[in-house]
Amino acid sequence: MKELIEEALARLGQEYPEGTAEKFELLLAELGRWNRRVNLTAIRDARSMITAHLLDSLVARPLLTGRRVIDVGTGAGFPGLPLAISEPERAFTLLDGNNRKIMFVQHAAGLLGLGNVEAVKARAEDYAPARRFDTVIARAVATLAELVTMAGHLVGEDGVFLALKGRYPEEELAQLPAAWNHRVVELDVPGLEAGSRHAVLMQPN
Repeated sequence: MKELIEEALARLGQEYPEGTAEKFELLLAELGRWNRRVNLTAIRDARSMITAHLLDSLVARPLLTGRRVIDVGTGAGFPGLPLAISEPERAFTLLDGNNRKIMFVQHAAGLLGLGNVEAVKARAEDYAPARRFDTVIARAVATLAELVTMAGHLVGEDGVFLALKGRYPEEELAQLPAAWNHRVVELDVPGLEAGSRHAVLMQPN
């Protein structure tokens, strides 16, 4: 598994802290172990997990802004955990309303020694932290209009809402409230078809 991970990471062309591949290997192994008891994700085989959980998370890394990041609807910790492993100087809050998934995130963060991760069980619309965030990130959670309604209040001044999508979300963009500026970036995920992933970066006017 480690060799497969190292090969995949090399294809992204990013720099990583020492020990990153080992941490990713441990994360995926633990996810697989929990999946046998608790259904956390439908993706089970090693290569698909590397592509869909690791690479599909890490492509968002160059788009992060500032130090404080929140992953809304993190599920089993994606993209938050791979990003936190790769960006130890940033502070990550991983938010989800599903108790068993947040329990896994807490367990994985402790196992991996990720002092920059806080796992929070809450619905985004009910979450009211003392400080807002530099980057709010969400992957495959809801439509763009629903996302800004649910979690737009979490975006700090000069912050960005980073929504990770599949194909170019033309219909969703048309329904985005006029109060939000946006730009779309195509993401290249090794192992996935070209044009199959996009990031929508949104900021309030």
